[in-house]
Amino acid sequence: MTTTAHHRPYFDKLLIANRGEIALRVIRACRLLGIRSVLVHSTADRDSLPVRMADETVCIGGAPSTQSYLNQDAILAAAELTGAQAIHPGYGFLSENAEFAERVEQAGLIFVGPTAANIRQMGDKVAAKQAMLAAGVPCVPGSDGALPADDAAVLALAQQVGLPVIIKAAGGGGGRGMRVVTQQDELLAAVAMTKKEASTAFGNPTVYMERYLQQPRHIEIQVIADNYGNAVHLGERDCSSQRRHQKVIEEAPAPQISADERAKIGQACVNACHQMGYRGVGTFEFLYENGEFFFIEMNTRIQVEHPVTELVTGIDLVAEQIKVAAGEPLSFGQDDIKWTGHAIECRINAEHPFNFMPSAGRIDYCHLPAGNGVRVDSHIESGYRIPTQYDSLIAKLCVHAPTRQQAITKMQAALSELTVTGILTNKALHQAFLADEQFAQGGSSIHYLAEWLAENQANLPMNTTDLPKDGVRIPNT
Repeated sequence: MTTTAHHRPYFDKLLIANRGEIALRVIRACRLLGIRSVLVHSTADRDSLPVRMADETVCIGGAPSTQSYLNQDAILAAAELTGAQAIHPGYGFLSENAEFAERVEQAGLIFVGPTAANIRQMGDKVAAKQAMLAAGVPCVPGSDGALPADDAAVLALAQQVGLPVIIKAAGGGGGRGMRVVTQQDELLAAVAMTKKEASTAFGNPTVYMERYLQQPRHIEIQVIADNYGNAVHLGERDCSSQRRHQKVIEEAPAPQISADERAKIGQACVNACHQMGYRGVGTFEFLYENGEFFFIEMNTRIQVEHPVTELVTGIDLVAEQIKVAAGEPLSFGQDDIKWTGHAIECRINAEHPFNFMPSAGRIDYCHLPAGNGVRVDSHIESGYRIPTQYDSLIAKLCVHAPTRQQAITKMQAALSELTVTGILTNKALHQAFLADEQFAQGGSSIHYLAEWLAENQANLPMNTTDLPKDGVRIPNT
C-alpha cells in the first residue's frame, strides 16, 4: 500500500470472501475506487455473474459453505496467492467472526470491518448490553447480565421487570435461543430449557432476561466510524415487516419518527462508537414502542438493507467502508448528512410467495426493472441456476421517491415489471402486502406481517398452480 501526495492510501487489491449480490456490490465499489477485485468462489458459483465481473477469481472449494465460504484457511491462502492486501467479508458467512478478523490481521492483511475486539464484544449479547448501558444507549429493562443461578433471585427479577418477559441465549441469533414467558409459574422451567438449548446450539449456556415488548417496531441506526475517532450516524431504517425474525421489506426514513427522535438516538449511537473505539460501518438495532427506543443488538458489518440508506443520504456506504479500512478519515461530518425523500427495499427470494418453500433451479428468463429512482442489487440473469446450498435471497429491489406514498406506488410499478420464470419468487407477496391499507399508513409492528398472512391465508394462493403468472410475454428462445 503506497501513499503519495497525489495518491490516496488505498490498497490496490481487495479479496471478496462472499458470493451473490453482495459480492457484486463490493466489486462495483472497487471499480469506483480503482481497486482490483479478487473473488473467491465455490464450485457451485463457478458460472455466476460476480465471478465474470471480478478482475481475478479463485475457486476455493465445494458447494457446501463449510468447504468454501466458511473455509478460513482457503480464503487466506487465496489472498496470499493473488497478492490481495485486504479482505471484505460482505454479510453472513465470516463477516462477524472475530477469529477470522484476527487471522486476517495476523496475516498482515486489512480486514474491511471492525476490530476483532469490537466483533467479539457485540457478538455476546450480555457484553453488548453492558457496553450500551455504559454509553447511555437505552436498553430493554431486564437482567444487567447473565441470569443468577438462584431461583428466588430469578423470580424476583421477573417481578421487577414486569411480565411478560423473554429469556434469551447470550450467544444466540437469527431468532434462535429465545422463549417468551407470560406466567410466573412457567418461568423457571423456561429458563432451564433455554439454557439447555443454548448450550447445545451455541456451546454457551448463558441466558438473560428482558421485558417482552408486545407491539414493537424494529428500527435500526446506521453508523460509520474511522480510525481517528470520527463517527457519524446516517439515520434510521424501519425493518418491521418481517416473518420469523427474517426481514422482508425495509425502508428509510422510518415512518412516524421525528427529526428530534432521530437526532437523539443517532447521537447516542455515535457516543457508543466513541466509547467502544468502533471503526467501520455498523448498525444498532432497536425495538421501538410507545415513543421509546430499546437496544437489542449491533451488527458489526454491512447489512443487506444498506441501499435504502444510500438512496436517502446519497452516500456510498460500501466505498466509504473500504476507504475507512484503507486508513482514510471520514470525508464528511454529521452536519453534512442530509436525508432526502423516501426509499423502500423489497427482498426478492427464490421461494413460494405464501408458503415460503425454497425454489432453487434454473431461471429460464429474467428481466429486472429499471427507470428513474429504481435500483436492483442482484446477481441473477436468464439461464442462471440457483444453487440449493445458500440463502434464498436473489435480488434487492429498491426505489426512491419524494414521499413514502410515491415510493410505494413506484415499488408496485417496479414489481409489475420484474419477471423471473423457471423458479418461484416471493414477488406476489410483496405486491399483496404493499397494497394493504395498514402498511400504507406506516408504523406497523414486527408482528403485523405474520398476522396479515394468517388473516389472509384463505384468500392467498397456496398451490403453485394458482400463483399469478408474470404478465410479460417471454420471447422465443
